Amino acid sequence: MRHFKSILGTLLVGVVLLFCSCTMTPKKFTDETPTRGKIKIAVDDSYQLLADAELFTFQSIYKDAQVHPVYLPGDSILKLFLKDSVRVMITSRKLTENEEAYLNGKSIIPRTTKIAYDAIAFIINKSNPDSLIRYNTIKDIFLGKTSKWNQINPQSKFGPLKIVFDNPGSNNVQSIMSKFGITGALPAYCYSVNKNSEVVNFVESHPEAIGVISVNWISDPRDSVSHSFLGKIKVVSITPELNSEGRDFYSPHPAYIANKSYPFIREVYTINRETFTGLGTGFTSFIAGDSGQRIILKMGMVPTMMPIRLVEIRKN
Repeated sequence: MRHFKSILGTLLVGVVLLFCSCTMTPKKFTDETPTRGKIKIAVDDSYQLLADAELFTFQSIYKDAQVHPVYLPGDSILKLFLKDSVRVMITSRKLTENEEAYLNGKSIIPRTTKIAYDAIAFIINKSNPDSLIRYNTIKDIFLGKTSKWNQINPQSKFGPLKIVFDNPGSNNVQSIMSKFGITGALPAYCYSVNKNSEVVNFVESHPEAIGVISVNWISDPRDSVSHSFLGKIKVVSITPELNSEGRDFYSPHPAYIANKSYPFIREVYTINRETFTGLGTGFTSFIAGDSGQRIILKMGMVPTMMPIRLVEIRKN
């Protein structure tokens, strides 16, 4: 009997200690909610400035939320997402049917939320006067039919073209190839560096170059990074796809993205694989909500959840 009481006493002490440790441990370290916890997300390098702005505000409001971003090219963040290294990614393309089927096979239903309209911007050296280029000319460049500046402008002092992308695995490359139905390799005069910021530096030092970047990097003149980039390069204006021989040229300005005058528009998404309502869901809801959409608007991009007002200015 004495031995039984000793065992019972030991068990009771263990239960008490377990109960105390549970009640003394702060709840924020033992569970996760849409506004509390710690997660890692993957962001296409094209949208680093956007993600930084959204994360700064979100974590300023929700002090117990820790969202750590990883900035990589589009194909790299997809790999992280599919192998469950991150729960959320910000990207410019939806999952394919095969990618969705792969996740469904693991009992995961990915949720895709459209958060913004983006554009691919073409940038040139400040010394290059040819900042107006027709849509069909851009198309011919990537189809290998136009390889020299004097084919664009017979008076051009520059020689062969150099087209530079941010990364060979970026969604910028995939967007161009998809736009023009390119299934093989891009022309030999197409090159890549490592990220969008390096494209700007390359174009600044190579007068014959055309850079291909996300407009997110040059769309907000109030942002110190965007402002410094805009001081280094020129942004090309392009004719509409359906009226390439017309007289109207449009830059990737938010107004021309919103009314679709600019021909290289794409959508930006958050894709979430959480199987519960966690911090990833909370951050996605924030971006798609009023505050997050206002941040997108202030950055010079086009939000999907808020109407854009276009004002026509008439000259008397």
